[in-house]
Amino acid sequence: MVLSDAMNADSLEILLKCDFLYGLSHDARLAFLAAGRKRHIEPGVFLFNQDEPATVFYLLLSGIVRLAQVTPEGHQVIVHHVTPGEGIGIIVVLSNMPYPVSAETLEACVLLSYDAETTRQLMLQYPQLAINGMELVAQHFVQVSARFRELATQRVERRIAHAILRLVRQVGVRTDAGILLDVPLSRQDLAEMTGTTLYTTSRVLSQWEKLGWIKTGREQVTLLQPHELVAIAEDLPTNNPVAKSTLPG
Repeated sequence: MVLSDAMNADSLEILLKCDFLYGLSHDARLAFLAAGRKRHIEPGVFLFNQDEPATVFYLLLSGIVRLAQVTPEGHQVIVHHVTPGEGIGIIVVLSNMPYPVSAETLEACVLLSYDAETTRQLMLQYPQLAINGMELVAQHFVQVSARFRELATQRVERRIAHAILRLVRQVGVRTDAGILLDVPLSRQDLAEMTGTTLYTTSRVLSQWEKLGWIKTGREQVTLLQPHELVAIAEDLPTNNPVAKSTLPG
């Protein structure tokens, strides 16, 4: 594959700076990217499903991919939204375990894919890749641990505020109205991100919308007063009537 055929200049710049390639020389980064197979995937396609044998590792060039996990009780939990420059499925080369999550494209995506053997050979050629892979897995473990701590200890409105603010850092876009979360996001999605019910999530969002803090549309959320959500997330004093009430999870 000719590297210039695989991606445009913007995509190349994003990937050259991605964490998985940290510490490699410029030439080594180009060599790794050149070994990938370019794939165009339509929205609503599963790259892989939870518990399937892990066989392919991906780097996302453009688009958004949602990672979700079904609990033993049958509840779906949205674990993470993957944005350009991030890897998906690094477990394929670090163990013989199956994929712990499912990965679904939320919009048209362009990815580089690497089968297990190719990725292992590249890690042998560039040992820094293996170190980076282990660090990414460690970061993921810390993130998951933090999410479980949120679910176990925080009020539901704090969990929702945290989830929205995480998306702001990932996909927030400043507009004339406020900060738009540039990802398809339904109230059901937020419920699945925060381990709560659709009813409770809708009640919290409706209250925040009445207060003028957010604006919601069809699978869309815009923050009008983000500092109010920061106050809730950090458990700071607030006049929020929802925060003063006890909501079911």
